[in-house]
Amino acid sequence: MESQGAEVARKRMKPAMDENEGEVGDGIVDQIEEEETETNIAGSEEMELSINRILEKIENFTQLVSELLESGKTLFKDLSNEFEERMILIHKEQIEKWQEEIRELRLLDAANEEINAVLHNARCLLQNVHFHS
Repeated sequence: MESQGAEVARKRMKPAMDENEGEVGDGIVDQIEEEETETNIAGSEEMELSINRILEKIENFTQLVSELLESGKTLFKDLSNEFEERMILIHKEQIEKWQEEIRELRLLDAANEEINAVLHNARCLLQNVHFHS
């Protein structure tokens, strides 16, 4: 019963507060801020020590994560550089192999052309010998 009466009184007081919104609103905010400040001050020393330990853990963890990120970035950068250098070396070696194959093919082609010319001349000579005989 009493809770219903208090609830009705609160409901009745609400419109009155809306009329003086600026004054009452500011007063309530000030009161809440004072209560929070008092609550913060009233905290036990043990609680403050626990909070400080947690904040220290947060700071240590944040530092660890930062260090891991930096070492990871460095590691990936080093790996990336090694990978790039190795790929360039593999590419260079393969290109050199193919260029060597091209040189060998050109030498073979030149030798074949030379042999073909000698054979052509030999055929011409043989045909002339057969033709004149």
